Amino acid sequence: MTNVRQRTPTKVRHVLGISGGKDSSALAVHMRGKVPDMEYFFCDTGAELPETYDYLNRLEAALGKPIARLNASRDFDHWLQVYQGTLPSASMRWCTKNLKIKPLEDWLGNDQAVSYVAIRADENRLGYVSTKPNIKAVFPFREEGIDRDGVSAILDESGIGLPAYYEWRTRSGCYFCFFQRKHEWVGLADRHPELFERAIEYEDKVKYASTAMQGRQYTWSQGESLRDLLARRDEIEQRHQAALSRAANRPRRNLPLIDVLADAHDDENDEAGCAVCHL
Repeated sequence: MTNVRQRTPTKVRHVLGISGGKDSSALAVHMRGKVPDMEYFFCDTGAELPETYDYLNRLEAALGKPIARLNASRDFDHWLQVYQGTLPSASMRWCTKNLKIKPLEDWLGNDQAVSYVAIRADENRLGYVSTKPNIKAVFPFREEGIDRDGVSAILDESGIGLPAYYEWRTRSGCYFCFFQRKHEWVGLADRHPELFERAIEYEDKVKYASTAMQGRQYTWSQGESLRDLLARRDEIEQRHQAALSRAANRPRRNLPLIDVLADAHDDENDEAGCAVCHL
């Protein structure tokens, strides 16, 4: 009789990334209990808003499970040195690659995994989908027809609500994220002046280095330094208030502030945010 060696079946990991934004947080709550061995993770760049960290603590308590913090030993400053002081930008997103995607894929290794992605039924985008063959993406909100209103209902009914930064900013991400709109930079200066000054310090270091090497001068906000941006705060505020009025007066049902803000920022015609960070 021939002995046949039995292979131990590989356990499939179920993982759900939380960005600190409303959609991924709502998905985490929505999946609570549906997948008992779900693993939650957050890619921590070391440069998140204080409101994001506070919200993660609240969410962790509601989930009754820890949220793994990835990136503990490799923060933004480390990678800034690796890239010789070049600030990330929309055309060179080394922050997304090294602070979001790489830590996740390192954490999973070669394990078979199902990644739950928080793309809503009313969105026409993909978010981050790994190209590694061992990671399969699924989209519960799309499959169940859950849209923006559904996400709001999940967060309201759970008692978690929205992160505090939604009072002035429509997405999660680093405090110096280059995808921020002009008005959001003003909001950062008003609410977290120490972080705004730290962002200026990054610009100053890069400006000094690039001037010495006669290279391109990088800034966080397209086309101007943060000092120049803040000098135009009255103009930026006026444009933003006008956009808010247009968004609020559109012939639709009453919208919550977060949605009016999102529409107003769209009116300001700034580039859409990173699909990895802003779920």
